[in-house]
Amino acid sequence: MAELLLIDRAPLASGCVETWTLNDPASRNALSEAMVGGLIAACERAATDADLRGVVLRGAGGHFCAGGSLGGFAKTIGQPLAAGEADPLVPLNRRFGALLQALCALPQWLIVAVGGAAMGGGFGLVCCADHVLAHTSAQFATPEVTLGIVPAQIAPFVVRRLGPSAARRCLLTGERWDAAAAQRLGLVDDLVEGDMNAAVQAAISRHAAAAPQAVAATKRFLLAQAETPLPALLDEAAIAFSQALRGPEAPQGLAAFAARKAPPWSAKP
Repeated sequence: MAELLLIDRAPLASGCVETWTLNDPASRNALSEAMVGGLIAACERAATDADLRGVVLRGAGGHFCAGGSLGGFAKTIGQPLAAGEADPLVPLNRRFGALLQALCALPQWLIVAVGGAAMGGGFGLVCCADHVLAHTSAQFATPEVTLGIVPAQIAPFVVRRLGPSAARRCLLTGERWDAAAAQRLGLVDDLVEGDMNAAVQAAISRHAAAAPQAVAATKRFLLAQAETPLPALLDEAAIAFSQALRGPEAPQGLAAFAARKAPPWSAKP
């Protein structure tokens, strides 16, 4: 059986970048329990990888991700629980939410490159990205409610990415969006008409200009923004700013700027 998650590691001027490829083309890369487990394991490893600067997430076979796989749930559909029985579907569904949390919490930048379909859970994966590239032929939707299903785990991440109004429009109608419409909604950052590989490399080059520790600290604050009261968040931000100025990256970055040179973590001239 082919690996459901392919991981390719490539060097940068400083550190490296990984491409994580969802690899089940026959199902349009549906999120089986095994694929979710592989992604969670990759996130756990990446969270402590000091050499890893960024991650690119994409799909094999012409599609990004068709959403959650219901194959393992076939016998439970429409079947009520017995009195007092614990529902095994609850922890399985919650595990996907843990994956979305882990993707958002990556200390590295996360680029998602979408070709073909990004549906349901795949739409949720896109919402975790720091930067989204979409081929002009890509299609996006959250069709769960049209199937009698609740888009339970992705809903908070859709709201965080799109805002309440656009999230309601997506989650409550199941309407399908082309890449241009998804860009207008705020889901997609850049449209790609030609070679996606070239667009990915260009995005990597832009993100590689940022210092890794500064990226990790900034992402922590962006993630905490919704949960932390503003005064406490600003107190933490002041500490992080001071630590950054006193740490190793700021002196290197400021000296390079003054000398009109590239800092050591950047490949840019």
